[in-house]
This record gives sequence, structure tokens and C-alpha cells, in this order.
Amino acid sequence: MSKTVSDKRIFLLSNPDKAAAAEAMDRLASFAASQCQIVGTATGLDCSRVCDDDIDRLIVLGGDGTLISAARSLGEKQVPLIGVNIGKLGFLAEFSLAELEAHFQRALCDESLLRKRMILEVTVSREGRVLDSHIAINDCVIRAGAPFRMVSLGIFIDDLPLTEVRGDGLIVCTPNGSTAHNLSVGGPILQHGVDAIVLTPMAPHSLTHRPLVVECDSVVDVIASSVNAGTTAIIDGQVLMPLEEGDRVTIKRFVCAMHIVRNPLYPRWHKLVAKLHWGQQPNYE
Repeated sequence: MSKTVSDKRIFLLSNPDKAAAAEAMDRLASFAASQCQIVGTATGLDCSRVCDDDIDRLIVLGGDGTLISAARSLGEKQVPLIGVNIGKLGFLAEFSLAELEAHFQRALCDESLLRKRMILEVTVSREGRVLDSHIAINDCVIRAGAPFRMVSLGIFIDDLPLTEVRGDGLIVCTPNGSTAHNLSVGGPILQHGVDAIVLTPMAPHSLTHRPLVVECDSVVDVIASSVNAGTTAIIDGQVLMPLEEGDRVTIKRFVCAMHIVRNPLYPRWHKLVAKLHWGQQPNYE
């Protein structure tokens, strides 16, 4: 039997660096108290407390970065996320506070609003020993770093050699991350429901290296053939993993997907057109 809104259990999480997010959480907690069960509230980006509770929705008040941090900290215990935008872009955090209040019951109970987003697992190894491992909601960006000379990165797909890229680095992203750093360097935009991994070289010193889309179950290995002292693998723009020559970065699909509740007010392509102005005609006036 499906739960009614009064049976739903929610957890509220706000960005500690945004005073407006804390104020919005107080308002939302007061609003929701009479409608559902509030399991807890927290000001921070660590969702470890959430993992210990059986909750139906995690409501994140902040911006896209806050939502991404929350999803990453959930690990294998992903729960449906509702993003309330207290930031700038609001590409993932689809709701305003007023919109969530107006559609609160649907956001909690309408399972047709749930969307799954692919997650990546990124592991750095040195001489066969795992140094670090994180999940990536958007992307893993391998950047040259200081002293900013070109780096060489050997790319393997499913243990088969693909190519050696010389340039500023490489972006490996999910469809979710295709509209982030990948977009800014000319990579392809993928619909979020597409199961695939995107590889986009950054300023490659070649006319033949172009973005590549591979199957979602592919295992991508990037070998740091020649790197600078500051070369780093960056997860979602938030987690840094320094690389040395010979290090291996293994990127593959994570065992779980992120679950996000979409805003019922907007059609599928709304964010791409309204937020990023994709496909708009030039102003001839």
C-alpha cells in the first residue's frame, strides 16, 4: 500500500554557507510539520545521519553544488532528493521554496516525478595500490595544473588501448555532468535518461581528438603518462586527488543511481532552454 503524505518521512538539509538557506529551512520545517513526518534537520553537507534513517525524501536547500555534495555523501544509500534552489543557476535544484510548498504533496508522493541519474565511481591507483576512491555525480576532470605544461594521458576502454591525449587534460562525465564543465569546453549535451559516459579532451594538441560517447558499462582507465606537479583529478569540482606520473585513474559506473524529484511545473527541456538558452535565435534587431 502506498504511503499518504502524512506517512512520508523527510529530512531537511541546508547549506551552512548560505544564510538564506537556513532561513528557508526554518520556513519549510514549519510548513511541513503538519503535513508529514520530519525525521531530522541538519546544516551541513554530510548526509551520514540520513543513512541511518528510513526516509522517503531528502530535501536539500542550497544550490546545485549543495545537492551534488549531498548525493555523493549518501554513497550506496541513495534516497530521492528534492533540490530547493537558494543558489544561482538551479539546474539540478529545480524548485523554488514557493514552488515546493505549492506542490509539496506531489513532490513527496508522485513517483512519476522521480528520475534516475547515473553516477560514476572514480579510483586512483599507484603501482597497483588504491590511493583514493570517490563517486562522481557530474564528472571527473583531470587537469594539467602548475606549471601548466601539456600533459599526456593514456586512455584505455575495457582494458583496450584507445589513444594518448596531449593537452590540458580530460573530462569524463555522466549525462548529468554533460551540461557542466563538459559543455564549457565544447563537449556533447546528453539527455539525462541516456546511459552513457562522455570523454572530452581539454585543448588537445591534435586535430583528431574529439569528444567520445561510450557505453555506460564501459570501464575507462586513464594513465598519467606525463604530468605536472599540480596535475589533479577533480571530482564534481569539489574533491581533489593529486596525480603523479604513472598513476591510474579508473572510472566506471557506480552500483547505484542518484534519484531526483523533478519539478512538475516545467517540461523536460525547460532547464536547457530557460537556464542555458540553448537553441535560441540571434537578435537581429
